[in-house]
Amino acid sequence: MFSWLTDPAIWASLLTLTVMEIVLGIDNIVFISVIVGRLEANAAKRARQIGLALALVFRIILLSMLTFLIGLTEPVFTAFGEPFSWRDIILLAGGIFLLVKGTHEIHKGIEGDGEEVADKAAKGFMSVIAQIIVIDMVFSVDSIVTAIGMAEHVEVMIAAVIISMAVMYVASGPIAEFIHRHPTTKMLALAFLLLIGVALVADGLGFHIPRGYIYFAMAFSAGVEMINIAARGNRKREGKTSS
Repeated sequence: MFSWLTDPAIWASLLTLTVMEIVLGIDNIVFISVIVGRLEANAAKRARQIGLALALVFRIILLSMLTFLIGLTEPVFTAFGEPFSWRDIILLAGGIFLLVKGTHEIHKGIEGDGEEVADKAAKGFMSVIAQIIVIDMVFSVDSIVTAIGMAEHVEVMIAAVIISMAVMYVASGPIAEFIHRHPTTKMLALAFLLLIGVALVADGLGFHIPRGYIYFAMAFSAGVEMINIAARGNRKREGKTSS
């Protein structure tokens, strides 16, 4: 029954799927890291835990519904000569959500947040969880539909998802803390969300943008920001020394 566990090809597909899930999970990590930034430390940690747990649950449920997922890629209607499937519709909706959310957060960062602190405490946590649920569903469908065909065994795909989620959980805390400590990186992360939103909308409309280009742009921008942070730190130390 478990003879496939000794097959080298199975382990190769597990490694490939795990790496792919981790790469595709970058989008989810960025979103969660940004969205929990307005919460207090303990609430932010709980929100990350709940968000990633929900992402894991969604992915496992979807993997158990492979026939349904395969049907998501079938056209359901045609508009302007272009066929649209349920996957396209979900990606379009998710992309628009990220564009609206990213734009709204950038606006608040520039103009300031007019909400009262008490109101934030009352509404913030549930609002963050609701938004994480929405985007988890979008990213779950995208990553699982992409994974279909790369492995013959559902067990392999579930194992890859669990391993990738463990890696994402370990990485999400330091990333969220780094964004909190360096406010300028939050604007960069929001710009990443806009970029991801554009990519999702383009995918939904049938114009696939290779994720490698997007992740390279994100890595390059993040590298430049790291240099800026290091330079600011050096200037502060020099200022303290001279004074």
